[in-house]
Amino acid sequence: MTTYFLDTGILVGYVRGAQYAKYMERRFAVAEPPNIAVVSIVTVGEIYSLSLQLGWGPDKRAALKEILDKIPSVDIRDHSILEKYAEVDAYSQNKHPSLKPPAGVTARNMGKNDVWIAATASVINATLLTTDHDFDHLNGVFLKLEYIDPAVKGGS
Repeated sequence: MTTYFLDTGILVGYVRGAQYAKYMERRFAVAEPPNIAVVSIVTVGEIYSLSLQLGWGPDKRAALKEILDKIPSVDIRDHSILEKYAEVDAYSQNKHPSLKPPAGVTARNMGKNDVWIAATASVINATLLTTDHDFDHLNGVFLKLEYIDPAVKGGS
């Protein structure tokens, strides 16, 4: 069994019926038992905000609600997630007291929502599926990461 943690770009792909979302389903079978797909409550907030910013109409908003109704969300009000948030943020700023990035990797500013998403995925030991490179520096340190290229077409 694998727990897959879906980043916001993955949800956008689902709503739009994007090829990369279909590819991800074929490759990882995220919704096929015994696998499970989950999202952060932070991701839910992000996708609702995006739906407003992008002017999604009633059909897309209904599709989003249907998707979110099927995927459990993980709250961030857990002490272990709060502590992991601090670790991920400090590590990203290259200020963690014991974890140092590999040589040549510099500090980076992560969006605070991404820090919450990474911390939560780390604590629940989930594989983070994302369409961006914002989490690359955390792969193998705090979490397992799988990048899904939004340009994927058909059977790629």
